[in-house]
Amino acid sequence: MRIAILGTGMVGRALAEGLVAGGHDLVMGTRDPDDTMARTEPDRMGNPPFPQWYREHTGIGLLPLAELVDVANPLEFSTGRLALFTPSTDSLAERIQRTFPDARVVKALNTMNASVMISPSDLPGDHLVPIAGDDEEAKATVRSLLADLGWREEQVLDLGALTAARGMEAWLLLWIDLLQTLGTPQFNLSLSRR
Repeated sequence: MRIAILGTGMVGRALAEGLVAGGHDLVMGTRDPDDTMARTEPDRMGNPPFPQWYREHTGIGLLPLAELVDVANPLEFSTGRLALFTPSTDSLAERIQRTFPDARVVKALNTMNASVMISPSDLPGDHLVPIAGDDEEAKATVRSLLADLGWREEQVLDLGALTAARGMEAWLLLWIDLLQTLGTPQFNLSLSRR
């Protein structure tokens, strides 16, 4: 499958590695490819500069975002504390769908760290990857991509319509607190029910 990943940070890199390993054809998008390829310092998480990573991962294209659509998480840092710039009655996923009505938006993989996204078996137990979207065919495609990353079908929790992305995006606020409390990003959602 031909896939475009928007962004060259740790999440984009992790997904690129996992999807290329699954046999997919990848291109990554960045605001300014020349600027991205001129980076010489590690990112704020201590990961190698993008050009170093890119040289080690041949076969992945790089395009300006003007040729793609930027779909970042709705995070805002202006208050000194992480916040969402979408209200509880909306989500970034829904805004993308409204802006691009012909797109088939599926929200997935935003509730965990990049390393868990591409290697779910590294965590014990039946932890989950929630998905949400209004197009069943698009969700089936996402399930297939998740399987390529190592997610078992029983780990995929379909929350229904794209409006469920509101809660999925809000989870990020608790995720940050858990990261600070646990001291590791190696955790994920699990659900117990009767």
